[in-house]
Amino acid sequence: MQKTISFIAILTIAFILTACNNKSENATPSLDTSVSKIEILDFHSTHRCMTCKAIEANTKYTLDTYFSEELKQDKISFQVINVDEKENEKIAEKFEASGTALYINVIKNGKESKIDLTEFAFMEGNDKEAFSKQLKTKIDTQLNTL
Repeated sequence: MQKTISFIAILTIAFILTACNNKSENATPSLDTSVSKIEILDFHSTHRCMTCKAIEANTKYTLDTYFSEELKQDKISFQVINVDEKENEKIAEKFEASGTALYINVIKNGKESKIDLTEFAFMEGNDKEAFSKQLKTKIDTQLNTL
């Protein structure tokens, strides 16, 4: 009886360890090492509250007001992504976004660095001036690292 319980325990542990390690080495395509840019990603679900809509509007305002040249040069890109749509499943998983989330994804020499601004976005989302001022500072800081 003791051997049966031990065998079941070992099988259970082995199953858990293999189930949690389901990533293949080629799951994420490698980025071009010559690429250096900033992606601003605004995730949301289908049903959005006023603050979620304000986050998008204020992000767009900030980018259009202070970073129009960088947008034209593709040094900065802005994406609004509905996490409920099937075609956005992989990017939502990559950023662990299941609802509203705001990220800066800094790509420097092909390496990505994700910065989660979700808490900031919800705190300042309804204050256009405070949101814009702080987001501008955060983006400027990252631009200086490229």
